[in-house]
Order: sequence, then C-alpha cells, then structure tokens
Amino acid sequence: MLKRTYRCGDVRIDDVDKTIVVSGWVNSYRDHGNLVFIDLRDRYGLVQVVFNPDEDAQMHKIARQLRSEWVISVSGVVAPRGEGLENPRLATGKIEIIAKELEVLSKAKTPAFEVDSAENVGEETRLANRYIDLRRPVMQEKLIVRHRIAKLVRDYLDGKDFLEIETPMLGKSTPEGARDYLVPSRLYQGSFYALPQSPQLFKQILMVSGLDRYFQIVRCFRDEDPRADRQAEFTQIDCEMSFVDSSDIIEIMENMIAKIWKEITGYELKLPIRQMPYKEALDDYGIDRPDLRFDMKLKNVSDIAAASGFKVFATTVEKGGVVKGLCATGAASYSRSEIEKGLTGFVADYGAKGLAWMKVEKNAESGSLELKSNIVKFFTEEQQQELIERFEAQDGDLLLFVADKESVANKSLAPLRVKLGKDLGLYNEEDLAFVWVIDFPMFEYNEEAGRFDSLHHPFTAPVPEDAHKLDSDPGNIRSQAYDLVVNGSEVGGGSIRIHDTQMQAKVFDILKISREQAKEQFGFFLRALEYGTPPHGGIAFGLDRLTMLLTGTENIRDVIAFPKTQRGQCLLTDAPSEVDPKQLQELNIRTQKHLHQIDKE
Repeated sequence: MLKRTYRCGDVRIDDVDKTIVVSGWVNSYRDHGNLVFIDLRDRYGLVQVVFNPDEDAQMHKIARQLRSEWVISVSGVVAPRGEGLENPRLATGKIEIIAKELEVLSKAKTPAFEVDSAENVGEETRLANRYIDLRRPVMQEKLIVRHRIAKLVRDYLDGKDFLEIETPMLGKSTPEGARDYLVPSRLYQGSFYALPQSPQLFKQILMVSGLDRYFQIVRCFRDEDPRADRQAEFTQIDCEMSFVDSSDIIEIMENMIAKIWKEITGYELKLPIRQMPYKEALDDYGIDRPDLRFDMKLKNVSDIAAASGFKVFATTVEKGGVVKGLCATGAASYSRSEIEKGLTGFVADYGAKGLAWMKVEKNAESGSLELKSNIVKFFTEEQQQELIERFEAQDGDLLLFVADKESVANKSLAPLRVKLGKDLGLYNEEDLAFVWVIDFPMFEYNEEAGRFDSLHHPFTAPVPEDAHKLDSDPGNIRSQAYDLVVNGSEVGGGSIRIHDTQMQAKVFDILKISREQAKEQFGFFLRALEYGTPPHGGIAFGLDRLTMLLTGTENIRDVIAFPKTQRGQCLLTDAPSEVDPKQLQELNIRTQKHLHQIDKE
C-alpha cells in the first residue's frame, strides 16, 4: 500500500518538485478526455490531483473509473498550477499533484447524497447515513471544536488542582426531576440499575472523602422529550469543590469559560461576568435565562391597568393577576392582521388568552406622543402618558400587553420578546451576552400536589441569611444556586450544597420526604454526611450546548457524532430495537408483545 506522507490540506507552494503520497476520498471527478482531475479530500482539506496518460496509460485508465467517495492513495510530484489557474478558495489552490502512481484502496457505492450538497438533504437522511454526513468539513469542524473545548477544560482544571475521577454508569434510581433510564439486573432479578441523570451524589461523596477538587467530562441520561437544544443522553463538564463559597466557584469557572472563548474564537470575555438576581430576571425578562443582547424589558403596569376603564385589565388585577407588557422598538409598522395572526397566535401557544396592543405615534400638530388602538379609549390622557413614560416609548414603537396570572404573563411575554428582538434586528447574531443568574428560590410550591418542590435539587443550600426561614417561611428562601446564561441559553448551573445533616433533614421535611423515603432513596448518601462533611459546592456545564454556541449552530445534533432524533431514535443503528427473547427470559422480563404471543399459544 502507498503510505501517506502528506495530508491533503497541508500541501503548499513550498513543496513544489517534491514527490509525495496523499490518501483520501474522491471529492469530485472531472474527465477532460485527455486529462483527469480529481479533488482528493481528507480531514485536513482538499488537493487537486492530475492524471495524465503520458505519465502512465494504465494508471490513467484506472483514474477514468474513479467515482465520488472512493478511497485512494496517490504518489505524485507537486507542481504549480500556473498563472490564472489558481484557486484562492483553497489553501492548496496554488498547486496540484501530477500523479505517478495510483492505488484504489476501497470502492464506494453511490451515497444517498453528495458531501458537497448535504445541506439540501433532510436531517433524517443525513442521520441515517451519518458516516457520509460526518465527512463534511463543516461537521468535522464542529467535532474538532468539541475536542478542543474538552482539552482546554482538562488542562485548565488540572492547573487548578482538580482531579478527573470517574463515577458509576450503573447506579441507584433516585428522584432527580426526570425519568431514569433503567437497566434490569440479571443477577438480582426484579431489581434495576439506573443510568445517571448526573453524578450529583457521587461527586458530593468524593468531597466527603477528602478529594477536595473533582471534575469529570461525563455522559448523563434523562428520559425526557428531546428538543432542538436537548438530547436524552448528553455530556456534562461536572465539577465539585470543598471549602468554598459560591463566589469562589463562580470566579474559577468564569475564568475557564473566558479561556475557552478566547482560545476557540479569539473573543475577549470581560470579567467578572455580570450577576443578576432571579427575581430581577423574572420581573424584567419573564425568564430565568434572559437574552441580554438587546434591551426590551418587560414592565408591570398593573397599577395603571387597574385604574383604567378596560374591564379585561381591571378584572385580571382584581382577581390577583397582573398586566405586563413590552415595548417593541419600531414595530408600529405592523398591521393589525400581522399583530393578531403573527403575535397573538404566538403567545397563545404559551398559554396567554390574548394580546392587547397600542401603537405609539407623534401628533403632527402638537409634536407630543400619543397612543392608537381600539382599547385606548378606555384609558385617560394621563394614563396613556403614564404608559408611554413607563415603557420609555418612542414614535413608531408598539406596546404589547398580556393580562393573566404572573406566571402566564411571564411565560408568554418572554419568548415574544426573543422573537421580536430577532425579527426586528435589535441585535447582531454574533453578539455575546453573559450573565450569572443567582439567588434562585430554594423551593417552588406545587399546587397540584399541595407541597413544596426543590427548584434545583434537595441538596442545595439556602443563602445563610435566609436559613432561619426553614421553620417558618420556606416559600421565601433564596438558595445558593447559580446559572451561567449566554444569549438566553443556560450553559451551566450549580449550587453550594447542604453539608449539615440537621439542615438536610429539615429540607426533606419541607419537601414531605419521610425519614423512610429518604433512607430508601438517599440512604447511602445520608450515611456519608454523618462522617465529617466539608462545606462544598459545584457546577455542571453542558458540553453540547457550549459547542453549539461556539460553532454557531442551533441544533444540538450537529455537535454530537451519533445523536438521536427528536423522538429518541438512532437512525444509523435503528435503536431502540427489539432484542432476542432469550435475553428477556434471562432477565425475567415479559413485554406486552410477548404476553400476547403467549396468550395466542
């Protein structure tokens, strides 16, 4: 076999007259009757190879049979292309290789799509033929960036005395907010392992064990519906530290994030990153992961609405709801039908019963701003001016309102804000806005179950000055939790953990987890806490989401080598699939299909 001496993308004008060997895939083929030209591709780039019958007639004959995606090795001499024949789009565009010897290493069937035109092919086709899809330079670059992020993380954390320690893939099923993926045990029939939703309890036990600083780039599993930026199996950069507070963790981790962005994109992240309390995020943006690339804050106008003559608004406030709105810069040009179809319908998908609107216009005679809409008549002149001032509205703006429970108003206005920001071009797609969201509530009340739930997880510690409220006012306790948000996407989150057994017991009481339940679900962990536990905390970053941001894609499947579809299927391997009945018999498992077969027999 001709053994590669040069990578396709590395050949340059300085290599002219050298005899080299390149290997790769035939990217394109052009037969000019006499001369045959191919572009040979490997992971490092393209290089043009020329087959001339005057060099070797038999080799030229074989070259005429080459087709896309065949794998070949070529030995040849590097030559300049000549004036006017260079290709400035290629790093190798000034040279070509005059073939002297050709070896066909592997022929290829006609692929389902061409590598150069895969962007015009449906995603399911690409996923089913992932081995072809991953030959695309754009896909390989995303995986290369992912590799570089992982290496930067390892090098940075190693320099900060973190130890990379693996935790089990087969563990105990514990309630962590999503469904577990369960693995039946053959040796202990009727019992199951669970694939980890995170290494949460194990990494805390490592702190109890005195290992001080831990990290792991770890695969995690959650049996929940996938979406564009979520997969049922995903990868975390998982970290835990002892003898620290939240400021220590935030400082170390934002420096790591700054290093990643600098090394991958050249972007200089200004530190420290801004911090925003959870309450401010919800009040101003309606969501705990605000996109700060543009300024369009939500405003609570319940006081003005309650005093108006507009019954929909006034009645909502009277019943304990709110009237919140936003000012869409320059959107007064939207027609009534565009508002009602494009915007009212949009917020309806998020639970809003309606969307009221007012356009801001300058009076041609007086020069003052005034409001125009079919509901303006229910507001006095003074109330109209209050609305204009509250929103700091300008001529040509559009005021949009939702009247409902505060949770519904926030849930519908937050995505509307993001949609308008994009549609109105209020930010540059390449802008970056980082923010730490802090001071999350420790609990949220579950009306359906009639109890409190942990907003993060039951091992999150309260803010010290709120700890006394555990006995009297759990609904108003802030936790020592923190999320890093970039452009409206949460890329990491963590908290300081509870290291005191008595406090942990109180939290379980608030969550209505009995002593027996706690022992059954977390007994191994609670025993560890009784043997000397240092103050500790940690954080986990989504490696998939970081890679999405750093490569500019909105599809998480683009940054995972072998992802699942939205429905959790692997189209490449046809998983999930049925298994041999003998395997199920060994595990003492009967499926519904199997039971039907038994009934028929």
